[in-house]
Amino acid sequence: MPTEYVGAVMQLCEGRRGDMAKMDYLSEQRVELRYTLPLGEIIFDFFDRLKSSTRGYASLDYEPAGMRRSKLVKVDILLNGEPVDAFSAIVHADKAYEYGKAMVSKLRELIPRQMFDVPIQRRSAARSSAARPSRRAARTSWPSATAATSRASASCSNARRRARSA
Repeated sequence: MPTEYVGAVMQLCEGRRGDMAKMDYLSEQRVELRYTLPLGEIIFDFFDRLKSSTRGYASLDYEPAGMRRSKLVKVDILLNGEPVDAFSAIVHADKAYEYGKAMVSKLRELIPRQMFDVPIQRRSAARSSAARPSRRAARTSWPSATAATSRASASCSNARRRARSA
C-alpha cells in the first residue's frame, strides 16, 4: 500500500485489537504491514473499512494464526426485564459497554411508544451496572384533555346561540 495511508491502516488495526508483527518498506512509496488480528474483528467489516480508509489501494491477505485466550463477555439486552437472545452478543470486555450502550440507544429509537413504559436494559459481566433508559408511555393528560374538550364544546354552543339570535 502507499506510504501515505500507513497511519490510517495502523489506527484501524490497533482499534481492532491487532498486534503489529512486521513493517517492511518495499520501496519509497510502498509499505507492507503485518498484523495479528482476532478473526472476530476481521469478519464484521474490516475489509470495507480498510479499502475506504486507503481509497482502495490496500489489500488483505490472511492466514490462521491459531487459537488464543481473550477476555470475552456476554452482553444481554433486556426488554421489559426479559432477556432477548436475538440482541445478545459475545464481545470483548473492552467493547462491552459501547456495544450495550449502542444497542440500547438504537432500540430506544426503534421501539414505538406503548401505553406503558418499556424498560430497555443491557447487562454484562464486564460491568455490574446496567444501562436502563425506558421507552416512555404514550399518555395523554386527562385533566387538560377534558378541559380542552369542554372549551371546544362551549365555543360551539356559543356559536350556535349567536347564529340563532342573528
